[in-house]
Amino acid sequence: MSCCDHAPRGAGYSRRAALGAIVLGGGVSLLTSLTPQRAFAAGHADALLLNCMDYRLTNDVTRYMDQRGLTEKYDQIILAGASLGALNDKYPSWTEVFWAHLDLAIQLHQIHKLIVIDHRDCGAYKLLLGEAAVKDPDTELKSHVTQLYALRSTVLTRYPHLEVELGLMALDGSVLPIA
Repeated sequence: MSCCDHAPRGAGYSRRAALGAIVLGGGVSLLTSLTPQRAFAAGHADALLLNCMDYRLTNDVTRYMDQRGLTEKYDQIILAGASLGALNDKYPSWTEVFWAHLDLAIQLHQIHKLIVIDHRDCGAYKLLLGEAAVKDPDTELKSHVTQLYALRSTVLTRYPHLEVELGLMALDGSVLPIA
């Protein structure tokens, strides 16, 4: 019988037992090499990333963080509108969720930085602040800067030791740093 043939039940062995025998008998753990590394909750991350849920930019956000050398070195929270999602009157539960995640990231992973990436053409900004807030590129930029600054100020009031980095992503994936 070949290794790929199926033995009838009760034949005295199973594929799982055979694999275990191969692993133990060969001195090298085949299972270990096939099993992905596990990430543990305790440990260190450099930052918590807050970004928008917009599906158009999920890959760009990941690429941006990877290009900065932060692959697997950050926690992430996603809220519609990013900074606006974290601070708004219409959905106060989003604010609670943001603070809870920030608290946990600090406690579990000892983050030292919050990175907030808003983006252009954000539907949450249109819905929560109104079309006038994003009517043209300059007005849109001012709306984002105002909201990003408000979030940074609030975060630094609670956590003065945190570095807060702000950015505005264009639809091409480029990020404008907001000082």
